[in-house]
Amino acid sequence: MAGRIEDYALIGDMQTAALVCRDGTVDWLCLPRFDSHAVFAGLLGTGEHGFWRLGPAHAADVAPPAATRRSYRGESLILESEWDTPRGTVRVIDFMPPRDGAPQVIRIVEGVTGRVPMRSALRMRFSYGRVVPWVHKHEGRTVAVAGPDSVWFDTHAETYGKGLTTYADFTVAPGDRIAFTISWQPSHREPPSLPEPEQALAATEDFWCEWVEHCTYHGPYREAVVRSLITLKALTYAPTGGIVAAPTTSLPEEIGGVRNWDYRYTWLRDAAITLSSLLRTGYREEARAWREWLLRAVAGDPENLQIMYGIAGERELGEAELDWLPGYENSAPVRVGNGAAHQLQLDVYGEVTEALHLAHMTGLARNDYASLLQLKLIRYLEQHWDEPDEGIWEVRGPRRHFVHSKVMAWVAVDRTIKLIESGDADGPLEKWRELRDDIHRDVCEKGYDKERNTFTQSYGSKELDASLLLIPQMGFLPPDDKRVIGTIEAIQRELSTPDGFILRYPTSGEEEGVDGLPGDEGAFLACSFWLADDLAMIGRVDEARKLFEKLLALRNDLGLLAEEWDPRLERQVGNFPQAFSHVPLIDTALRLTASGAYGG
Repeated sequence: MAGRIEDYALIGDMQTAALVCRDGTVDWLCLPRFDSHAVFAGLLGTGEHGFWRLGPAHAADVAPPAATRRSYRGESLILESEWDTPRGTVRVIDFMPPRDGAPQVIRIVEGVTGRVPMRSALRMRFSYGRVVPWVHKHEGRTVAVAGPDSVWFDTHAETYGKGLTTYADFTVAPGDRIAFTISWQPSHREPPSLPEPEQALAATEDFWCEWVEHCTYHGPYREAVVRSLITLKALTYAPTGGIVAAPTTSLPEEIGGVRNWDYRYTWLRDAAITLSSLLRTGYREEARAWREWLLRAVAGDPENLQIMYGIAGERELGEAELDWLPGYENSAPVRVGNGAAHQLQLDVYGEVTEALHLAHMTGLARNDYASLLQLKLIRYLEQHWDEPDEGIWEVRGPRRHFVHSKVMAWVAVDRTIKLIESGDADGPLEKWRELRDDIHRDVCEKGYDKERNTFTQSYGSKELDASLLLIPQMGFLPPDDKRVIGTIEAIQRELSTPDGFILRYPTSGEEEGVDGLPGDEGAFLACSFWLADDLAMIGRVDEARKLFEKLLALRNDLGLLAEEWDPRLERQVGNFPQAFSHVPLIDTALRLTASGAYGG
Protein backbone atom coordinates (compact mmCIF):
# COMPACT_ATOMS: atom_id res chain seq x y z
CA MET A 1 0.00 0.00 0.00
CA ALA A 2 1.30 3.46 -0.90
CA GLY A 3 2.23 5.88 1.86
CA ARG A 4 0.41 9.07 2.74
CA ILE A 5 0.96 11.76 0.14
CA GLU A 6 3.10 13.79 2.52
CA ASP A 7 5.31 10.75 3.14
CA TYR A 8 6.89 11.21 -0.27
CA ALA A 9 10.01 13.06 -1.35
CA LEU A 10 10.65 14.44 -4.82
CA ILE A 11 13.76 13.80 -6.86
CA GLY A 12 14.10 14.79 -10.50
CA ASP A 13 16.28 15.80 -13.42
CA MET A 14 14.19 18.60 -15.00
CA GLN A 15 12.72 16.14 -17.49
CA THR A 16 10.92 13.70 -15.23
CA ALA A 17 10.65 12.99 -11.51
CA ALA A 18 10.31 10.19 -8.98
CA LEU A 19 8.54 10.02 -5.63
CA VAL A 20 10.39 8.25 -2.81
CA CYS A 21 8.48 7.16 0.29
CA ARG A 22 9.78 7.31 3.87
CA ASP A 23 10.40 3.55 3.79
CA GLY A 24 12.79 3.88 0.83
CA THR A 25 10.29 2.84 -1.86
CA VAL A 26 10.12 4.60 -5.22
CA ASP A 27 6.41 4.28 -5.95
CA TRP A 28 6.16 6.65 -8.93
CA LEU A 29 8.42 7.21 -11.92
CA CYS A 30 7.60 8.00 -15.55
CA LEU A 31 10.32 7.53 -18.16
CA PRO A 32 11.69 9.30 -20.08
CA ARG A 33 9.41 12.37 -19.59
CA PHE A 34 7.01 13.65 -16.96
CA ASP A 35 4.08 12.60 -19.16
CA SER A 36 5.47 9.22 -20.26
CA HIS A 37 4.02 5.93 -19.08
CA ALA A 38 4.99 5.02 -15.53
CA VAL A 39 7.59 2.33 -14.87
CA PHE A 40 6.69 2.37 -11.17
CA ALA A 41 2.96 2.95 -10.62
CA GLY A 42 2.58 1.47 -7.13
CA LEU A 43 1.46 4.91 -5.95
CA LEU A 44 -1.83 4.38 -7.79
CA GLY A 45 -2.17 0.68 -7.15
CA THR A 46 -0.20 -1.99 -5.35
CA GLY A 47 3.29 -3.42 -5.44
CA GLU A 48 2.17 -5.46 -8.43
CA HIS A 49 2.15 -2.25 -10.46
CA GLY A 50 5.84 -1.53 -9.97
CA PHE A 51 8.15 -0.19 -7.26
CA TRP A 52 11.76 -0.07 -6.12
CA ARG A 53 12.45 -0.43 -2.43
CA LEU A 54 15.91 0.04 -0.97
CA GLY A 55 16.36 -0.08 2.80
CA PRO A 56 17.15 -2.27 5.80
CA ALA A 57 16.17 -5.91 5.38
CA HIS A 58 12.97 -6.90 7.15
CA ALA A 59 10.76 -9.94 7.59
CA ALA A 60 8.45 -10.66 4.68
CA ASP A 61 5.33 -10.47 6.87
CA VAL A 62 5.99 -6.98 8.28
CA ALA A 63 5.93 -3.56 6.67
CA PRO A 64 9.31 -2.09 5.73
CA PRO A 65 10.52 0.36 8.38
CA ALA A 66 10.29 4.08 7.75
CA ALA A 67 13.48 6.10 7.79
CA THR A 68 14.36 7.47 11.21
CA ARG A 69 15.12 10.84 9.61
CA ARG A 70 15.51 12.29 6.15
CA SER A 71 16.39 15.59 4.54
CA TYR A 72 17.62 17.14 1.36
CA ARG A 73 21.36 17.70 1.23
CA GLY A 74 21.66 21.44 1.72
CA GLU A 75 19.84 23.48 -0.88
CA SER A 76 19.61 20.69 -3.44
CA LEU A 77 17.29 17.95 -4.68
CA ILE A 78 19.51 15.17 -3.30
CA LEU A 79 17.57 13.13 -0.74
CA GLU A 80 19.32 11.55 2.24
CA SER A 81 17.40 9.03 4.36
CA GLU A 82 18.82 7.38 7.48
CA TRP A 83 17.66 4.34 9.40
CA ASP A 84 18.74 3.57 12.96
CA THR A 85 18.45 -0.21 13.35
CA PRO A 86 19.39 -2.64 16.15
CA ARG A 87 22.50 -3.48 14.13
CA GLY A 88 23.59 0.04 13.24
CA THR A 89 22.81 3.07 11.16
CA VAL A 90 22.64 3.24 7.37
CA ARG A 91 22.11 6.09 4.90
CA VAL A 92 20.57 5.99 1.41
CA ILE A 93 21.28 8.86 -0.98
CA ASP A 94 18.71 9.24 -3.79
CA PHE A 95 18.97 11.62 -6.75
CA MET A 96 18.53 12.04 -10.47
CA PRO A 97 21.45 13.81 -12.19
CA PRO A 98 20.53 16.63 -14.59
CA ARG A 99 20.43 14.77 -17.82
CA ASP A 100 23.34 14.43 -20.23
CA GLY A 101 22.30 11.23 -21.95
CA ALA A 102 20.03 8.54 -20.55
CA PRO A 103 17.72 9.44 -17.64
CA GLN A 104 18.94 7.86 -14.43
CA VAL A 105 17.81 7.24 -10.88
CA ILE A 106 20.86 6.69 -8.67
CA ARG A 107 20.71 5.30 -5.14
CA ILE A 108 23.84 5.06 -3.02
CA VAL A 109 23.84 3.05 0.20
CA GLU A 110 26.33 4.25 2.79
CA GLY A 111 27.20 2.45 6.01
CA VAL A 112 27.35 4.78 9.03
CA THR A 113 27.69 2.56 12.12
CA GLY A 114 27.55 -1.17 12.78
CA ARG A 115 26.82 -3.77 10.13
CA VAL A 116 23.35 -3.40 8.64
CA PRO A 117 21.71 -6.05 6.41
CA MET A 118 20.07 -4.36 3.40
CA ARG A 119 17.80 -5.35 0.57
CA SER A 120 17.00 -3.86 -2.83
CA ALA A 121 13.74 -5.07 -4.40
CA LEU A 122 13.14 -3.85 -7.94
CA ARG A 123 9.87 -4.64 -9.71
CA MET A 124 9.56 -2.88 -13.07
CA ARG A 125 6.15 -2.77 -14.70
CA PHE A 126 5.80 -0.77 -17.89
CA SER A 127 2.73 1.05 -19.21
CA TYR A 128 1.44 2.13 -15.77
CA GLY A 129 1.85 -1.29 -14.22
CA ARG A 130 0.16 -3.23 -16.98
CA VAL A 131 3.12 -4.78 -18.81
CA VAL A 132 5.62 -7.21 -17.31
CA PRO A 133 8.94 -6.68 -19.10
CA TRP A 134 11.39 -9.32 -20.27
CA VAL A 135 14.22 -9.16 -17.71
CA HIS A 136 17.54 -10.71 -18.66
CA LYS A 137 21.29 -10.26 -18.49
CA HIS A 138 23.24 -8.50 -21.22
CA GLU A 139 27.02 -8.42 -20.89
CA GLY A 140 26.77 -8.57 -17.12
CA ARG A 141 24.06 -5.91 -16.85
CA THR A 142 20.40 -6.47 -16.00
CA VAL A 143 17.96 -5.10 -18.55
CA ALA A 144 14.16 -5.01 -18.65
CA VAL A 145 12.60 -4.69 -22.11
CA ALA A 146 9.00 -4.17 -23.22
CA GLY A 147 8.06 -2.75 -26.60
CA PRO A 148 9.83 0.58 -27.18
CA ASP A 149 11.30 0.81 -23.66
CA SER A 150 14.27 -0.65 -21.89
CA VAL A 151 15.50 0.00 -18.36
CA TRP A 152 19.05 -0.97 -17.41
CA PHE A 153 19.91 -1.86 -13.82
CA ASP A 154 23.53 -1.54 -12.71
CA THR A 155 25.12 -2.38 -9.36
CA HIS A 156 28.19 -4.15 -7.99
CA ALA A 157 25.96 -5.98 -5.51
CA GLU A 158 25.01 -9.53 -6.41
CA THR A 159 21.45 -9.76 -7.75
CA TYR A 160 18.93 -12.54 -8.27
CA GLY A 161 15.41 -12.88 -9.61
CA LYS A 162 12.41 -14.21 -7.72
CA GLY A 163 8.69 -13.70 -8.26
CA LEU A 164 9.24 -11.40 -11.25
CA THR A 165 11.31 -9.12 -9.01
CA THR A 166 15.05 -8.41 -9.00
CA TYR A 167 16.64 -8.57 -5.54
CA ALA A 168 19.99 -7.75 -3.99
CA ASP A 169 20.80 -8.75 -0.39
CA PHE A 170 23.95 -7.29 1.12
CA THR A 171 25.44 -5.86 4.32
CA VAL A 172 27.06 -2.47 4.80
CA ALA A 173 29.66 -1.46 7.36
CA PRO A 174 30.98 2.02 8.19
CA GLY A 175 32.49 3.62 5.10
CA ASP A 176 30.93 1.17 2.63
CA ARG A 177 29.23 2.77 -0.36
CA ILE A 178 27.24 0.58 -2.74
CA ALA A 179 25.49 2.20 -5.69
CA PHE A 180 22.41 1.14 -7.64
CA THR A 181 21.33 2.82 -10.88
CA ILE A 182 18.49 2.43 -13.33
CA SER A 183 18.80 4.05 -16.77
CA TRP A 184 16.14 4.32 -19.47
CA GLN A 185 16.92 3.85 -23.15
CA PRO A 186 14.78 3.22 -26.27
CA SER A 187 14.85 -0.55 -26.64
CA HIS A 188 16.17 -0.43 -30.23
CA ARG A 189 19.21 1.62 -29.25
CA GLU A 190 22.60 0.52 -27.96
CA PRO A 191 22.86 0.10 -24.17
CA PRO A 192 23.33 3.34 -22.24
CA SER A 193 26.79 4.12 -20.89
CA LEU A 194 27.76 2.56 -17.62
CA PRO A 195 26.83 4.93 -14.80
CA GLU A 196 29.38 6.75 -12.68
CA PRO A 197 27.40 7.30 -9.47
CA GLU A 198 29.94 9.21 -7.41
CA GLN A 199 30.82 11.63 -10.20
CA ALA A 200 27.11 12.08 -10.93
CA LEU A 201 26.45 12.86 -7.26
CA ALA A 202 29.13 15.55 -7.18
CA ALA A 203 27.90 17.08 -10.43
CA THR A 204 24.29 17.09 -9.21
CA GLU A 205 25.21 18.83 -5.99
CA ASP A 206 27.26 21.41 -7.91
CA PHE A 207 24.33 22.04 -10.26
CA TRP A 208 21.90 22.81 -7.46
CA CYS A 209 24.35 24.89 -5.44
CA GLU A 210 25.11 27.03 -8.48
CA TRP A 211 21.43 27.40 -9.37
CA VAL A 212 20.37 28.46 -5.87
CA GLU A 213 23.10 31.12 -5.82
CA HIS A 214 21.02 33.15 -8.28
CA CYS A 215 18.18 33.54 -5.76
CA THR A 216 17.77 37.20 -4.81
CA TYR A 217 15.52 36.57 -1.79
CA HIS A 218 17.31 36.66 1.58
CA GLY A 219 14.42 37.33 3.93
CA PRO A 220 13.21 35.51 7.05
CA TYR A 221 11.41 32.78 5.09
CA ARG A 222 14.40 31.89 2.93
CA GLU A 223 14.32 28.16 3.73
CA ALA A 224 10.69 27.82 2.61
CA VAL A 225 11.18 30.05 -0.43
CA VAL A 226 14.31 28.28 -1.67
CA ARG A 227 12.77 24.84 -1.23
CA SER A 228 9.74 26.00 -3.21
CA LEU A 229 11.97 27.46 -5.93
CA ILE A 230 13.91 24.19 -6.19
CA THR A 231 10.60 22.35 -6.48
CA LEU A 232 9.44 24.67 -9.27
CA LYS A 233 12.75 24.21 -11.07
CA ALA A 234 12.31 20.44 -10.78
CA LEU A 235 8.89 20.78 -12.45
CA THR A 236 10.43 22.55 -15.47
CA TYR A 237 11.00 20.46 -18.60
CA ALA A 238 14.50 21.60 -19.49
CA PRO A 239 14.51 20.83 -23.24
CA THR A 240 11.57 23.16 -23.96
CA GLY A 241 11.02 25.42 -20.94
CA GLY A 242 7.53 24.02 -20.34
CA ILE A 243 6.47 23.72 -16.68
CA VAL A 244 4.25 20.91 -15.42
CA ALA A 245 1.62 21.63 -12.78
CA ALA A 246 2.71 18.52 -10.86
CA PRO A 247 4.65 15.32 -11.68
CA THR A 248 1.74 13.02 -10.83
CA THR A 249 -1.69 12.01 -12.03
CA SER A 250 -4.85 11.09 -10.14
CA LEU A 251 -3.78 11.75 -6.57
CA PRO A 252 -7.27 12.48 -5.23
CA GLU A 253 -8.65 15.78 -4.01
CA GLU A 254 -10.88 13.67 -1.76
CA ILE A 255 -9.71 10.27 -0.51
CA GLY A 256 -11.94 7.68 -2.17
CA GLY A 257 -13.48 10.28 -4.47
CA VAL A 258 -13.56 10.85 -8.24
CA ARG A 259 -11.79 14.22 -8.42
CA ASN A 260 -8.62 12.70 -9.79
CA TRP A 261 -6.84 14.48 -12.65
CA ASP A 262 -3.63 14.28 -14.66
CA TYR A 263 -1.42 17.29 -13.89
CA ARG A 264 1.67 16.34 -15.92
CA TYR A 265 1.07 19.06 -18.49
CA THR A 266 1.73 22.75 -18.89
CA TRP A 267 -1.22 24.88 -17.84
CA LEU A 268 -0.72 28.39 -19.16
CA ARG A 269 -2.10 29.71 -15.88
CA ASP A 270 0.15 27.67 -13.60
CA ALA A 271 3.19 28.23 -15.79
CA ALA A 272 2.55 31.97 -15.98
CA ILE A 273 2.33 32.40 -12.22
CA THR A 274 5.39 30.16 -11.81
CA LEU A 275 7.21 32.44 -14.22
CA SER A 276 6.20 35.44 -12.12
CA SER A 277 7.64 33.93 -8.94
CA LEU A 278 10.87 32.98 -10.69
CA LEU A 279 11.25 36.50 -12.08
CA ARG A 280 10.66 38.06 -8.66
CA THR A 281 13.44 35.94 -7.18
CA GLY A 282 16.10 36.44 -9.84
CA TYR A 283 15.55 33.64 -12.37
CA ARG A 284 15.40 35.29 -15.76
CA GLU A 285 16.70 32.36 -17.79
CA GLU A 286 13.71 30.21 -16.83
CA ALA A 287 11.44 33.12 -17.74
CA ARG A 288 13.06 33.48 -21.15
CA ALA A 289 12.78 29.74 -21.82
CA TRP A 290 9.10 29.71 -20.85
CA ARG A 291 8.35 32.70 -23.05
CA GLU A 292 9.95 30.89 -25.99
CA TRP A 293 7.92 27.77 -25.16
CA LEU A 294 4.75 29.88 -25.12
CA LEU A 295 5.45 31.41 -28.50
CA ARG A 296 6.06 27.98 -30.03
CA ALA A 297 2.98 26.43 -28.41
CA VAL A 298 0.58 29.19 -29.43
CA ALA A 299 2.30 29.57 -32.83
CA GLY A 300 0.27 31.62 -35.29
CA ASP A 301 -3.08 30.60 -33.84
CA PRO A 302 -3.87 32.69 -30.73
CA GLU A 303 -7.58 32.54 -31.55
CA ASN A 304 -7.46 28.85 -30.60
CA LEU A 305 -5.40 29.32 -27.46
CA GLN A 306 -5.58 26.23 -25.25
CA ILE A 307 -5.52 26.47 -21.49
CA MET A 308 -2.90 23.70 -21.38
CA TYR A 309 -0.44 21.98 -23.66
CA GLY A 310 1.98 19.09 -23.51
CA ILE A 311 5.43 19.89 -22.17
CA ALA A 312 6.78 20.24 -25.71
CA GLY A 313 3.71 22.19 -26.85
CA GLU A 314 1.53 19.24 -27.89
CA ARG A 315 -2.15 20.12 -28.30
CA GLU A 316 -3.86 16.72 -28.13
CA LEU A 317 -4.09 15.54 -24.50
CA GLY A 318 -6.97 13.10 -24.82
CA GLU A 319 -8.31 11.88 -21.47
CA ALA A 320 -8.56 8.15 -20.71
CA GLU A 321 -9.13 5.95 -17.65
CA LEU A 322 -6.77 3.16 -16.60
CA ASP A 323 -9.19 0.60 -15.25
CA TRP A 324 -6.51 -1.86 -14.18
CA LEU A 325 -5.26 0.55 -11.50
CA PRO A 326 -7.44 0.75 -8.36
CA GLY A 327 -6.26 4.29 -7.62
CA TYR A 328 -4.52 5.85 -4.63
CA GLU A 329 -6.30 4.45 -1.56
CA ASN A 330 -9.01 3.18 -3.94
CA SER A 331 -9.69 6.66 -5.33
CA ALA A 332 -10.86 5.80 -8.83
CA PRO A 333 -10.79 6.44 -11.69
CA VAL A 334 -7.12 6.84 -12.54
CA ARG A 335 -6.94 9.26 -15.46
CA VAL A 336 -4.24 10.06 -17.98
CA GLY A 337 -4.54 12.95 -20.37
CA ASN A 338 -6.82 15.86 -19.54
CA GLY A 339 -10.11 16.67 -21.23
CA ALA A 340 -10.04 20.23 -19.89
CA ALA A 341 -7.42 21.11 -22.51
CA HIS A 342 -10.05 22.45 -24.90
CA GLN A 343 -12.16 24.34 -22.38
CA LEU A 344 -12.72 28.08 -22.70
CA GLN A 345 -11.07 29.76 -19.72
CA LEU A 346 -10.91 33.48 -20.34
CA ASP A 347 -8.78 34.16 -17.26
CA VAL A 348 -5.81 32.48 -18.99
CA TYR A 349 -5.49 35.50 -21.29
CA GLY A 350 -4.97 37.65 -18.23
CA GLU A 351 -2.42 35.37 -16.59
CA VAL A 352 -0.36 35.06 -19.77
CA THR A 353 -0.45 38.81 -20.41
CA GLU A 354 0.46 39.57 -16.80
CA ALA A 355 3.46 37.21 -17.06
CA LEU A 356 4.61 38.83 -20.29
CA HIS A 357 4.13 42.25 -18.71
CA LEU A 358 6.21 41.31 -15.67
CA ALA A 359 8.95 39.89 -17.90
CA HIS A 360 8.99 43.19 -19.77
CA MET A 361 9.05 45.25 -16.56
CA THR A 362 11.92 43.26 -15.05
CA GLY A 363 14.14 43.79 -18.05
CA LEU A 364 13.85 40.53 -19.93
CA ALA A 365 15.15 41.19 -23.43
CA ARG A 366 12.37 42.34 -25.74
CA ASN A 367 10.81 39.80 -28.09
CA ASP A 368 8.80 41.39 -30.90
CA TYR A 369 6.63 38.33 -31.42
CA ALA A 370 5.75 38.25 -27.71
CA SER A 371 4.42 41.80 -28.05
CA LEU A 372 2.57 40.84 -31.24
CA LEU A 373 1.05 37.82 -29.49
CA GLN A 374 -0.15 40.04 -26.66
CA LEU A 375 -1.91 42.32 -29.14
CA LYS A 376 -3.51 39.34 -30.87
CA LEU A 377 -4.82 38.02 -27.56
CA ILE A 378 -6.52 41.33 -26.84
CA ARG A 379 -8.12 41.38 -30.26
CA TYR A 380 -9.58 37.98 -29.43
CA LEU A 381 -10.81 39.21 -26.05
CA GLU A 382 -12.49 42.18 -27.70
CA GLN A 383 -14.91 39.75 -29.30
CA HIS A 384 -15.22 37.14 -26.53
CA TRP A 385 -14.68 38.66 -23.07
CA ASP A 386 -18.42 38.85 -22.42
CA GLU A 387 -19.03 35.14 -23.08
CA PRO A 388 -19.52 32.52 -20.33
CA ASP A 389 -16.65 30.11 -19.78
CA GLU A 390 -15.49 27.19 -17.62
CA GLY A 391 -13.35 29.46 -15.43
CA ILE A 392 -10.18 29.03 -13.41
CA TRP A 393 -11.41 25.86 -11.71
CA GLU A 394 -12.22 24.07 -14.97
CA VAL A 395 -15.80 23.23 -14.10
CA ARG A 396 -17.34 20.33 -15.95
CA GLY A 397 -20.82 21.74 -15.54
CA PRO A 398 -22.47 24.53 -17.57
CA ARG A 399 -20.44 27.57 -18.55
CA ARG A 400 -21.00 30.69 -16.47
CA HIS A 401 -20.01 34.33 -16.43
CA PHE A 402 -17.32 33.81 -13.79
CA VAL A 403 -16.28 37.06 -12.12
CA HIS A 404 -12.63 36.02 -11.89
CA SER A 405 -12.56 35.37 -15.64
CA LYS A 406 -13.86 38.88 -16.33
CA VAL A 407 -11.38 40.41 -13.90
CA MET A 408 -8.50 38.66 -15.65
CA ALA A 409 -9.81 39.78 -19.05
CA TRP A 410 -9.56 43.30 -17.63
CA VAL A 411 -6.00 42.54 -16.52
CA ALA A 412 -5.09 41.42 -20.06
CA VAL A 413 -6.39 44.67 -21.54
CA ASP A 414 -4.85 46.82 -18.79
CA ARG A 415 -1.36 45.32 -19.16
CA THR A 416 -1.50 45.64 -22.93
CA ILE A 417 -2.45 49.30 -22.60
CA LYS A 418 0.62 49.75 -20.40
CA LEU A 419 2.76 48.04 -23.06
CA ILE A 420 1.49 50.47 -25.70
CA GLU A 421 1.91 53.46 -23.38
CA SER A 422 5.55 52.46 -22.82
CA GLY A 423 6.17 52.76 -26.55
CA ASP A 424 7.04 49.09 -27.03
CA ALA A 425 3.94 48.21 -29.07
CA ASP A 426 1.37 49.90 -31.25
CA GLY A 427 -2.37 49.48 -30.87
CA PRO A 428 -5.71 51.31 -30.71
CA LEU A 429 -5.06 52.89 -27.33
CA GLU A 430 -8.30 54.82 -26.89
CA LYS A 431 -10.41 51.93 -28.11
CA TRP A 432 -8.81 49.57 -25.60
CA ARG A 433 -9.08 52.07 -22.77
CA GLU A 434 -12.81 52.09 -23.44
CA LEU A 435 -12.80 48.28 -23.48
CA ARG A 436 -11.00 48.23 -20.14
CA ASP A 437 -13.61 50.58 -18.67
CA ASP A 438 -16.46 48.51 -20.13
CA ILE A 439 -15.19 45.28 -18.54
CA HIS A 440 -14.62 47.01 -15.21
CA ARG A 441 -18.12 48.48 -15.20
CA ASP A 442 -19.68 45.16 -16.20
CA VAL A 443 -18.00 43.29 -13.34
CA CYS A 444 -18.91 45.89 -10.74
CA GLU A 445 -22.53 45.97 -11.86
CA LYS A 446 -23.20 42.27 -12.45
CA GLY A 447 -20.68 40.47 -10.26
CA TYR A 448 -21.22 42.36 -7.02
CA ASP A 449 -23.88 41.63 -4.39
CA LYS A 450 -24.71 44.99 -2.79
CA GLU A 451 -26.78 43.47 0.00
CA ARG A 452 -23.94 41.26 1.22
CA ASN A 453 -21.15 43.65 0.17
CA THR A 454 -19.22 40.98 -1.71
CA PHE A 455 -18.34 39.97 -5.22
CA THR A 456 -19.78 36.57 -6.15
CA GLN A 457 -18.55 33.56 -8.07
CA SER A 458 -20.50 34.38 -11.24
CA TYR A 459 -23.00 36.91 -12.47
CA GLY A 460 -26.30 36.50 -10.67
CA SER A 461 -25.06 33.83 -8.26
CA LYS A 462 -24.96 33.84 -4.48
CA GLU A 463 -21.98 31.52 -4.18
CA LEU A 464 -18.56 32.83 -3.26
CA ASP A 465 -15.29 31.85 -4.86
CA ALA A 466 -11.78 32.17 -3.44
CA SER A 467 -10.45 33.40 -6.80
CA LEU A 468 -12.14 36.72 -5.91
CA LEU A 469 -9.25 37.24 -3.48
CA LEU A 470 -7.13 38.12 -6.52
CA ILE A 471 -9.13 41.28 -7.25
CA PRO A 472 -6.86 43.61 -5.22
CA GLN A 473 -3.70 41.70 -6.11
CA MET A 474 -4.35 42.25 -9.82
CA GLY A 475 -5.05 45.95 -9.28
CA PHE A 476 -8.69 45.70 -10.39
CA LEU A 477 -9.70 47.61 -7.24
CA PRO A 478 -7.54 49.08 -4.47
CA PRO A 479 -7.21 47.06 -1.25
CA ASP A 480 -9.03 49.68 0.82
CA ASP A 481 -12.15 49.62 -1.38
CA LYS A 482 -15.11 48.62 0.78
CA ARG A 483 -16.14 46.03 -1.82
CA VAL A 484 -12.72 44.36 -1.58
CA ILE A 485 -12.78 44.30 2.21
CA GLY A 486 -16.34 42.98 2.17
CA THR A 487 -15.35 40.19 -0.21
CA ILE A 488 -12.37 39.19 1.91
CA GLU A 489 -14.50 39.05 5.04
CA ALA A 490 -17.28 37.12 3.29
CA ILE A 491 -14.82 34.50 2.04
CA GLN A 492 -13.34 34.17 5.52
CA ARG A 493 -16.84 33.70 6.89
CA GLU A 494 -18.32 31.35 4.28
CA LEU A 495 -15.43 29.44 2.70
CA SER A 496 -13.20 28.93 5.74
CA THR A 497 -12.63 25.53 7.31
CA PRO A 498 -12.67 25.24 11.12
CA ASP A 499 -8.87 25.60 11.16
CA GLY A 500 -8.94 28.78 9.09
CA PHE A 501 -7.98 27.48 5.65
CA ILE A 502 -9.94 28.37 2.53
CA LEU A 503 -12.06 26.26 0.18
CA ARG A 504 -12.17 27.18 -3.50
CA TYR A 505 -15.97 27.32 -3.60
CA PRO A 506 -18.91 25.43 -2.06
CA THR A 507 -19.26 21.78 -3.02
CA SER A 508 -22.36 19.65 -2.66
CA GLY A 509 -21.29 16.30 -1.26
CA GLU A 510 -22.96 13.47 -3.12
CA GLU A 511 -24.98 15.88 -5.25
CA GLU A 512 -23.61 17.42 -8.42
CA GLY A 513 -22.27 20.88 -7.58
CA VAL A 514 -21.46 24.01 -9.55
CA ASP A 515 -18.42 22.25 -10.99
CA GLY A 516 -20.53 19.42 -12.41
CA LEU A 517 -18.98 16.82 -10.10
CA PRO A 518 -20.17 14.94 -7.01
CA GLY A 519 -18.15 14.81 -3.82
CA ASP A 520 -16.17 17.33 -1.82
CA GLU A 521 -12.54 18.35 -1.63
CA GLY A 522 -9.99 19.74 0.78
CA ALA A 523 -8.94 23.32 1.39
CA PHE A 524 -7.15 24.56 -1.71
CA LEU A 525 -3.79 25.74 -0.43
CA ALA A 526 -3.25 28.49 -3.00
CA CYS A 527 -6.47 30.14 -1.86
CA SER A 528 -5.29 30.26 1.74
CA PHE A 529 -2.04 31.93 0.63
CA TRP A 530 -4.13 34.43 -1.37
CA LEU A 531 -6.07 35.23 1.79
CA ALA A 532 -2.84 35.88 3.67
CA ASP A 533 -1.79 38.24 0.87
CA ASP A 534 -5.07 40.12 1.02
CA LEU A 535 -4.98 40.43 4.79
CA ALA A 536 -1.54 41.98 4.54
CA MET A 537 -2.75 44.35 1.81
CA ILE A 538 -5.63 45.66 3.96
CA GLY A 539 -3.39 46.21 6.97
CA ARG A 540 -4.17 43.07 8.96
CA VAL A 541 -0.53 42.04 8.77
CA ASP A 542 -0.31 40.14 12.05
CA GLU A 543 -3.28 38.01 11.05
CA ALA A 544 -1.66 37.48 7.63
CA ARG A 545 1.60 36.33 9.17
CA LYS A 546 -0.12 33.89 11.51
CA LEU A 547 -2.08 32.34 8.63
CA PHE A 548 1.07 32.11 6.50
CA GLU A 549 2.98 30.33 9.25
CA LYS A 550 0.06 27.93 9.79
CA LEU A 551 0.30 27.13 6.09
CA LEU A 552 4.05 26.58 6.33
CA ALA A 553 3.37 24.07 9.10
CA LEU A 554 1.29 21.98 6.66
CA ARG A 555 4.38 21.25 4.52
CA ASN A 556 5.86 17.83 4.96
CA ASP A 557 9.21 17.39 6.66
CA LEU A 558 10.95 18.19 3.35
CA GLY A 559 9.05 21.41 2.72
CA LEU A 560 6.70 20.02 0.05
CA LEU A 561 3.02 20.73 -0.51
CA ALA A 562 0.29 18.95 -2.43
CA GLU A 563 -2.64 20.80 -3.97
CA GLU A 564 -4.98 20.68 -0.98
CA TRP A 565 -5.28 20.01 2.75
CA ASP A 566 -8.02 17.76 4.08
CA PRO A 567 -8.99 19.34 7.44
CA ARG A 568 -11.06 16.32 8.44
CA LEU A 569 -8.30 13.76 7.91
CA GLU A 570 -5.51 16.28 8.63
CA ARG A 571 -3.45 15.23 5.65
CA GLN A 572 -2.38 16.48 2.25
CA VAL A 573 -4.48 15.55 -0.79
CA GLY A 574 -4.26 16.15 -4.52
CA ASN A 575 -1.35 15.92 -6.93
CA PHE A 576 2.08 16.30 -5.38
CA PRO A 577 4.14 18.38 -5.23
CA GLN A 578 1.96 21.10 -6.68
CA ALA A 579 3.34 24.21 -8.41
CA PHE A 580 0.09 26.05 -7.70
CA SER A 581 0.80 25.70 -3.96
CA HIS A 582 4.50 26.56 -3.99
CA VAL A 583 4.13 29.67 -6.18
CA PRO A 584 1.80 31.56 -3.80
CA LEU A 585 3.98 30.46 -0.88
CA ILE A 586 6.84 32.37 -2.49
CA ASP A 587 4.66 35.36 -3.34
CA THR A 588 3.24 35.63 0.18
CA ALA A 589 6.71 35.35 1.72
CA LEU A 590 7.89 38.21 -0.49
CA ARG A 591 4.87 40.35 0.43
CA LEU A 592 5.18 39.74 4.17
CA THR A 593 8.92 40.37 4.07
CA ALA A 594 8.38 43.67 2.26
CA SER A 595 5.81 44.68 4.89
CA GLY A 596 8.00 43.63 7.82
CA ALA A 597 5.14 41.43 9.02
CA TYR A 598 7.11 38.58 10.50
CA GLY A 599 7.89 37.48 14.00
CA GLY A 600 11.28 37.23 15.62
